[in-house]
Formats: sequence, structure tokens, C-alpha cells
Amino acid sequence: MTERAVRRPPLLSREALSSGAIRRMIRTQSPHVETLSHAALTASRRATLAGRDLSGGVWLFAYGSLIWNPLIEIAERRLGTAHGYHRRLCIWTELGRGSRSRPGLMLALDRGGACRGVLLRVAPELLESELELTWQREMLTSIYRPRWLRVRSEAGPVEAIAFVVNRDHPRYAGRLPDERIVDAVAAAEGPIGRCADYLIETAASLRELGICEPGLASLADRVAARRRD
Repeated sequence: MTERAVRRPPLLSREALSSGAIRRMIRTQSPHVETLSHAALTASRRATLAGRDLSGGVWLFAYGSLIWNPLIEIAERRLGTAHGYHRRLCIWTELGRGSRSRPGLMLALDRGGACRGVLLRVAPELLESELELTWQREMLTSIYRPRWLRVRSEAGPVEAIAFVVNRDHPRYAGRLPDERIVDAVAAAEGPIGRCADYLIETAASLRELGICEPGLASLADRVAARRRD
């Protein structure tokens, strides 16, 4: 079983997002990477929410680091299953947990199958502040697209925003051989930490929630073993 990474204060934090430190980090580390402007982020967020009943707040569907480091104020959590998408390490990243010479791989929702994750509800009075932070985190480089998904839960289905992969983006990796994934994740490290820790923490969080994903767990075990070698 994979040994969980030692918990440290997260370098990806509310302050880092709200102060613009993450954006500046991207521009310094990878000036060739195009980031969306504040105006574009605001327009994307408002377009996503347009026409929706927000009186009960907004649900987000978490499938990766949003599960264990959401950064935002959460009013309610539920386990849920989204159909039509699956969790996959399919985004190359030289930002945050990778570098240009040793890019890492991050999780996304890709088309097909189903994904068990966590529904996070943001209270209506906090939508502006908390969703602004979420867009600053997820949408800075347009690798993700916000989508409303119908997610099943024990308390009934809910409509939730999920950030799915943009397959037209040049950083979309598609389906990679397991050995290549292990090589990349084990070696990648950037300003906000090691890619290996990201994968190991995600796999451990899923296991604690009773979410069985043997493929991801196996990759995490192999990455942890590679790091120990």
C-alpha cells in the first residue's frame, strides 16, 4: 500500500491565489504559457452560472486535489458519481508540479465511463468569493472547461460544475502507457511541490473515502516505489 505523503502547509493556498502569486509564478516559470485575464475568468464564471438557480448555492464535483485541498469554504460534502466521464492523468504540466524539462501529469475528467468523487456545495452568500478563487485555480490556462454535470448521490441527483479536460489544448496527453506515466510523475517537481505527492495524496484520499480505483492506486504505488529507489 502506498505510503501517504507527509502533510505540509499547502503551497497552493487561498492567499497564493487571491494575491496573484500563482499567476506570477506561472509567468515567471513559463512566460510562453498563455494565461487568461481576470476579465476572461470573470466572463467564463458568469457565463457558466447564467440562467441557473443559485438560491441553494452551487455544487462542484471534485475528483482530484479539490477533494483534499479545496481551498474554499464548503457548506456540505457528499459522495457522488458522474457518468460520461472518467478520471485520468492526461494533462501535461510544466506549471506548479512540473517543469519544462520534466513535465508532470495532472488529473482531469476525460470522456467516457464514470467517475466517483466528492460533491462540494458552496453556500449562496459565498458564491462570488469562493467561485472566483476556484476559477483562478482551475481556469488560468484554459486546459479545463467548466461543464454542468448531473451527478448521482445517495441523497439524490444534483447538477454540479466539473472541470473537464479541453482535448484541443496542446497540453492534453490523451491515453499514455502506465510506464510513461510513472516515469513522468516520479520525476516531476515544481514551485508548488512534487507531482508524486499530488498523485499519492489523491489515491490515499480516494481510499479513505471508500472509492475504489485500482488503476490509479497501482500507479501511485509504483510512483512511491520509484521515489524510494
